Amino acid sequence: MALLRIRGFEVHKSYLDPAAQTALVAALRPVLKAAPLFSPKVPGGGQMSVRMTSAGQFGWYSDASGYRYAETHPRGRAWPAIPEPVLAIWRDLTGLERDPECCLLNYYGEGAKMGLHQDKDEADFSFPVVSISLGDDGLFRIGGQRRGGKTDSLWLNSGDVVVMGGDARLTYHGVDRTRFKSSRLLPKGGRINLTLRVVT
Repeated sequence: MALLRIRGFEVHKSYLDPAAQTALVAALRPVLKAAPLFSPKVPGGGQMSVRMTSAGQFGWYSDASGYRYAETHPRGRAWPAIPEPVLAIWRDLTGLERDPECCLLNYYGEGAKMGLHQDKDEADFSFPVVSISLGDDGLFRIGGQRRGGKTDSLWLNSGDVVVMGGDARLTYHGVDRTRFKSSRLLPKGGRINLTLRVVT
């Protein structure tokens, strides 16, 4: 395991070994069964290329009326609990007593990407966001705290974990592309990204 620091982002390379990655995917299966993936719409009327769902007290949601956290899945059910192995990663890397209230699960299929954005729908930016990569490689791009300007990129591999806190908390970031089927972790290919957030 190696620790990289890029623009305030802490990138824990190979934080999860192959066995831990497999166990984490198994822990996520009940979440996906209880709260199936959906394709969110964006305020401009388009649709995200990633599919998503959530676990925890809140789930992140987007539709024509805007971006927000919701207490129920689009089907009307409460979100399932965040699996303990996911919480263990948060506790280990943040050292915080307060657990996250949302685990957003983004699934990147072939051709999916995520434009540069800030995570700013939370009430208190003093808490970090923890991002866990599983499956195919994703090209992660990091900008500044304003749109435009120079960016840096690095490949995130399965088992990498990124901590976005402090000055990096409101930095623009995104995923430009994935190497589809570069990993054998997910039988059908694709990339899962988990982001853990304190919401209230």
